[in-house]
Amino acid sequence: MRFFLHLAIFLLIPLIYSCTTLPKDRVARQDPLIGKIVHTPDHKFIPFKTLVDQIADQDVIYLSEKHDNPMHHTIQHQIIKALIEKGKAPLIGFEFFSMEDTPFLLSFVDSGTTAHTPKMEAAIEKQARKKLGWDTQSDTMWGYYYGLMKLARQNHLSIAGIDLSSSQKRRITRKGLEGLSAVEKKTLFSSRFSNIPYEIHMKSIFKSVHCGMNHEKMTSRLYDTWVARNDKMALSISQLYEKDAKGPVVVIIGRGHTEYGLGVMDRVRALNPDISQVDIGLTEITRAPSDFADYLRPLELEGFEPTAPSDYLWFTQRVSYADPCEEFKASLKKMKQKE
Repeated sequence: MRFFLHLAIFLLIPLIYSCTTLPKDRVARQDPLIGKIVHTPDHKFIPFKTLVDQIADQDVIYLSEKHDNPMHHTIQHQIIKALIEKGKAPLIGFEFFSMEDTPFLLSFVDSGTTAHTPKMEAAIEKQARKKLGWDTQSDTMWGYYYGLMKLARQNHLSIAGIDLSSSQKRRITRKGLEGLSAVEKKTLFSSRFSNIPYEIHMKSIFKSVHCGMNHEKMTSRLYDTWVARNDKMALSISQLYEKDAKGPVVVIIGRGHTEYGLGVMDRVRALNPDISQVDIGLTEITRAPSDFADYLRPLELEGFEPTAPSDYLWFTQRVSYADPCEEFKASLKKMKQKE
């Protein structure tokens, strides 16, 4: 068991976030889909202006990213700016910050009301990075989310964290929900939203993401963490939503949490069916050429209507064409030998 715990910790962040870069000896594949936006219900390509017009009056807009793709963050900036130009005042919710971080995030926005010297601005960023637990994380990844924080500050937009705290996520992954103390369980929210076919589907995804690792207990704990996070984020989004707000809740989130209208979206729907939601799936082209129809293939899951991956797909270049599991094979072998 100890080996699989080490393995999960070793693989979980790198493989889910896929923070790799394109090897110098690999040539990026050019694809006519790159830069295109498709409205999935009718399979029609649309211009950016049409996209913004169609989503502007939604209550919640998910900008579902692959975390390490810089183009995805550029697109997020572009969409938020376009909403502002239409007179909206989006409230930005971040998967990467916890709800408990929200007062600090709002204080950061308030700090933009006065001019700062470059030295003072650097000090503000350093404090924000440490306070939010990003001082030991990748400079590049931090830059993506700090850039969105600054965009909010420049435009006087409210921002909030929506996820569990890092310590809560670690505890569930290590202990499982059943292994938590009664006190810890009281700090979590449960939608009691359960579907066995979805659980089986997600556990197969976890196995694939973790290079075929199939340790039943650890997979179960990872699923527990997944469910607890989705429940918390759905609750946060529902709480951030205001019926008469000037702008939508714009959610910066990984695609896995929103694909096929599941994960977070179905839980928001269960908590408040009156909230309108739309998902823009920022989508890397596949490693090898694929038919357009393959990107739109619905998930057929018992108990669910077949649904396209997102309401809109916006295609981008890939960050990496390497198989992420290849990078870890030697390290995994060494880890197993030590056990």
